[in-house]
Amino acid sequence: MTDDRKRTAIEPGDFTRLGATYDGAGVNFALFSAYAEKVELCLFDDSGSREVERIVLPEFTNEIWHGYVPGLKPGALYGYRVHGPFEPEKGHRFNPHKLLVDPYARELVGAVEWSQAQFAYILDDEQKDLSFDDTDSAAQMPKCRVIDLADKDRAPSQKPSVPWSRTIFYETHVKGLTMLHPAIPENLRGTFEGVGQKVIVDYIKSLGITSVELLPIHFFPDDSYLLDKGLRNYWGYNTLAFFAPASRYYGPNGLIGFREMVRAFHDAGIEVILDVVYNHTAEGNELGPTLSFKGIDNFSYYRTLPDQPRYYINDTGTGNTINTSHPRVLQMVTDSLRYWAEEMHVDGFRFDLGTILGREPEGFDQRSGFFDAVGQDPVLSQVKLIGEPWDIGPGGYQVGGFPPGWAEWNDKYRDTVRDYWKGTPGTTRDFAARILGSGDVYDLRGRRPWASVNFIAAHDGFTLNDLVSYNDKHNEANGEENRDGHSDNRSFNYGAEGPTEDEGINAIRERQKRNFLATLFLSHGTPMLLGGDEIGRSQMGNNNGYCQDNELSWLHWQDAHGSAETLQMFARRLISLRQEHSILRRENWRDGLVVTWLNPAGDEQSEEEWANGDCTAIALRLSRSHPLEEGWDDVLILFNPRDENVGFTLPDDKRWMREVSTSDPRAQGAEAIADGTLDLESRSLAMLRSS
Repeated sequence: MTDDRKRTAIEPGDFTRLGATYDGAGVNFALFSAYAEKVELCLFDDSGSREVERIVLPEFTNEIWHGYVPGLKPGALYGYRVHGPFEPEKGHRFNPHKLLVDPYARELVGAVEWSQAQFAYILDDEQKDLSFDDTDSAAQMPKCRVIDLADKDRAPSQKPSVPWSRTIFYETHVKGLTMLHPAIPENLRGTFEGVGQKVIVDYIKSLGITSVELLPIHFFPDDSYLLDKGLRNYWGYNTLAFFAPASRYYGPNGLIGFREMVRAFHDAGIEVILDVVYNHTAEGNELGPTLSFKGIDNFSYYRTLPDQPRYYINDTGTGNTINTSHPRVLQMVTDSLRYWAEEMHVDGFRFDLGTILGREPEGFDQRSGFFDAVGQDPVLSQVKLIGEPWDIGPGGYQVGGFPPGWAEWNDKYRDTVRDYWKGTPGTTRDFAARILGSGDVYDLRGRRPWASVNFIAAHDGFTLNDLVSYNDKHNEANGEENRDGHSDNRSFNYGAEGPTEDEGINAIRERQKRNFLATLFLSHGTPMLLGGDEIGRSQMGNNNGYCQDNELSWLHWQDAHGSAETLQMFARRLISLRQEHSILRRENWRDGLVVTWLNPAGDEQSEEEWANGDCTAIALRLSRSHPLEEGWDDVLILFNPRDENVGFTLPDDKRWMREVSTSDPRAQGAEAIADGTLDLESRSLAMLRSS
């Protein structure tokens, strides 16, 4: 910055409008920092490479620094320098040499270009983070941009508001979904606009999906240690700005492209759910960089050890933990959620490591400030809220522990269903509970079956194809000597590790994929399908593709597995049956549904049989005494995870028609069962309905 910079007048402004707010005549700036001594607003030229002005925010009200710049317009680039004590041992890490991202910035321009400059301490100093670095970081930092969406977009389309009982999630990645799609123009591949293209929306609609769940789209940097290895942060669980979209997903229309994507899905009746990461930030632990929160008010934004505030509580496993017990930090999180719901028109959120948000100083609390704030908020209480109910802190596993109104990722479902179809003895009783919506976990305080988000595979772990193709993880491409990623995959390769030409092994694998899909869509609860599982997507045994921004992680549309068409057709039919017949998507635990578990002989399963770990072949009958308006009122689902055929005697009070068979996926429509018995093939499932 030169001494010939212009001088701009600044007025007191409004402390209640956090961030940079354009009102048609100028821009109001407001930044929370309880311990700062001075805050400077830094303005940059259009390229972001030269700081043209530095203005002290003149007012400090209720721990908010604020000022109003008349005449400043949308498009202006800015950042902050915050002065205060550099006392790491007391939890304070102010360093005005570091340009800081506004936590409320709606858009960021540029990227973090890693060097000494982003660190408030001297990297090679033996004092580590207690040393002080005066290298200016502005040239290597992204800049915040003032925006005004009001004059750039028409009114949003109507939100689909899909009932929970009809919801089916499709977890996918903005870039990975479109990068290899031949029908997407090259300049739109990997962008928000690419995802909103008609061919993508129509495809997802054709599957019967109601809600697309996108991996993190908030602005995030690529970790320096990944860049050093020639890798990138692909998943995006490393947020730097909670209001700004990741510009790496911009197409020609930039920020507006996000809203165009949302509108395209809404016009097709499909919801958009965002995977959000409010549990930690990209600034890491005490040895991490100073990019935003750490330099604005470290002691307020992060949870620090009570007796050693130099160090961070690391319940996330990522170095730091956001302090939602602080009212201003809690406000930032809820303001961010409302922004995405109201201004960007999304329909709900999946909260990564959601247990963190329920943590108070004494531990996880179902009545924490965050849960209370969201539960009473007139906007947020109306959107879909899905928690990942675990973190690595004390008491961090909270499946079933979230308050009413929330759904949860149910890893009990994932693990039990994998074990059952793998043939693990002693899983039948637990399998029965998972199929019926995990009432042992969720049937309390008026929670409904939909609170259990059921999944076989997700972004983290094996894909469905790899689940039946590998005994072990193969993460060598991540550069960590295969030490990263889970080892407890509950997978099985059926005789060969990875792809094979053995027709017998491939036949078993394909049938197991169908068994998993059929189990998922015939279970009560809310199903979630990992994007690409319906066409047999593989990551070649890599179960931790967080850094694989390449063809290993992207969906292969043209050279999908040879059985992709059959698997896709099978998934589509299962979803269609689920939506047509409400008996398959139970909405209420107390709806009069009669549930009966039968053994292969046609008798009710006895307590001795439940306790016998080898009694794994079983039948589920669902029936109602009063006919339903929507579909069937009596169905029978037969499960055989054994490696031999099992004969089932069917109830003799009805005539039965086979509607689904995982051993014959191309069978469409009903097939009458003539003699009251059915020989169920090894490792297969069949669904029958009464006629």
